Amino acid sequence: MGSSKRLLVVLLAGLLFSVGGAAVIKQNEKSVTPLSNAAAVVATTSTSTSTTAPPPPTTLAAPVARQSKPVSNPGSYAPEPIVEIGTIEIPKIGLNHRIMEGITLRNIDFGPSHWPGTAMPGENGNAVFAGHRVTHTHPFLRINELVPGDLVIFRINGRKSTYSMTGSQIVFPNQVEIVNQTETPTATLFACHPPRSAKQRYVVHLALVDTVVE
Repeated sequence: MGSSKRLLVVLLAGLLFSVGGAAVIKQNEKSVTPLSNAAAVVATTSTSTSTTAPPPPTTLAAPVARQSKPVSNPGSYAPEPIVEIGTIEIPKIGLNHRIMEGITLRNIDFGPSHWPGTAMPGENGNAVFAGHRVTHTHPFLRINELVPGDLVIFRINGRKSTYSMTGSQIVFPNQVEIVNQTETPTATLFACHPPRSAKQRYVVHLALVDTVVE
């Protein structure tokens, strides 16, 4: 993404305001807050000295996405609470980063962010994430290096969802079809393209390999 706020505003201009709906926001919350009261209990690390081998991971069927239509956000730097929901790992490019809920630019400044209303990782549907390429921690700087078969791993609420890269494309900001929902578990990563420009978007498409409880 670009290095100026002007470029950041352009990043989501085509996508944020072309999709219907509205996100509910809270005012004046500035700290990063871990997600609480999760639907699934996060696994904790045991301090036991037992040598008994832990049970193998449980493979889960992909649940149905709770919503079927992406929603828009009210403003680029709206005072939406910054809620950390998990992590994203991309071994190919050495990325291991926390992820946020909501795609205002304020959220994306903290890390890759989930588009509300799209599926969550591991669910049926398209889980959509936006991230910076050249500003802040620039987590998506090297997503253009991914090739089919490269893995992307999400960890949210004690669930590990592993995806395989299936393809990429370069689109214009008004091509909002990249957030369309799917009947099978997929995911989409996108960022400005080329680096330091907001003229286009670099899009990575993923398909679910498996999802397990850790």
